[in-house]
Amino acid sequence: MKKRILFVCIHNSARSQMAEELMRKICNSDTEIESAGLTPGALNPLAIEVLREEGIDISGKQTRDVFEVYKSGKLFSHVITVCDEASAERCPIFPGVVKKLHWNFPDPSRFEGTWEEMLAQTRAVRDQIKEKIFEFCEKECAVLI
Repeated sequence: MKKRILFVCIHNSARSQMAEELMRKICNSDTEIESAGLTPGALNPLAIEVLREEGIDISGKQTRDVFEVYKSGKLFSHVITVCDEASAERCPIFPGVVKKLHWNFPDPSRFEGTWEEMLAQTRAVRDQIKEKIFEFCEKECAVLI
């Protein structure tokens, strides 16, 4: 069965966007990858910058509402929440055979300090996400770049 993966976080502005695009780059297979948020907001400029450092441009992307994705009737093999556990509990239950995973990462929208300090913290989150994606892809996709 073709893998269809949905990453979910609060605003679909940083963590889920980074996870979607990094998995698309790392797990080079016929896997379909999407992301959405519980209350979609604007793309986080920190996420845009740290993905640009990876050669990925998301500056033109829009955020998406997870409940709109749910209502579309799409089936996913994996729904991966990348926010805190309390927020993950608010995620809808998707129909079909779904593996639900939770990866807890700090929220870049809550980082404080100078731009460079917040950028460094966001890079650390990006790198944590990459590590989890490599682990996931080795187990689930069996195809890496």
